[in-house]
Amino acid sequence: MSLPAFRVSFDYRCPFAKNIHLHLIAALRAGADFDVTFEPWTLSQGHRAEGAPDVWSDDSKVADLVALAYGVAVRETHDRETFLAAHEALFRARHERGIRLASAEEVEAVLTDAGVDVTVARAFVDRGAAHDIIATTYREFERFDAFGVPTFVVGNDATFVRYMTAPTTDSDSAAIITSLVTLMSSTPALNEFKHTRLPA
Repeated sequence: MSLPAFRVSFDYRCPFAKNIHLHLIAALRAGADFDVTFEPWTLSQGHRAEGAPDVWSDDSKVADLVALAYGVAVRETHDRETFLAAHEALFRARHERGIRLASAEEVEAVLTDAGVDVTVARAFVDRGAAHDIIATTYREFERFDAFGVPTFVVGNDATFVRYMTAPTTDSDSAAIITSLVTLMSSTPALNEFKHTRLPA
């Protein structure tokens, strides 16, 4: 049985997004036949003060969105394999190498090492196209009452997932994603399933 198409949100600042997206990348590279779309969702918009401007229109929030904007730019201007390499590199830079990814210079250095044509990505960001996509996607996820990343959207249902560990093997990653999406699509009545304590 093949999985339905699904979407998964990301913000490079979130460690739980890192875990799920590294599982997705590992599974896809191992040949998993997932029809998945990687969607930007900014934590800053979700936590902005009441009455504050949208972060994609707020010059004081440029640093908050720079990595996300470049991730979108690579998704839109490069092939899938290059995007996956860049996506992985940005998550690992933030959470394993301690790079804040708060400037274009920091982000472009990581992307260059991942094989990205940063001139093309920068042009996409500079003309505002990436911020427009971030805004559009955020508003689309609002109808699901999304509150964080990673949120999976399967059909007309959304599920936030907090997965605690990064990949160990590609086959394990494929099984993890398959089990999660299968549960989401086959058991819509299950609203909350949460372990009461962290694994030992």
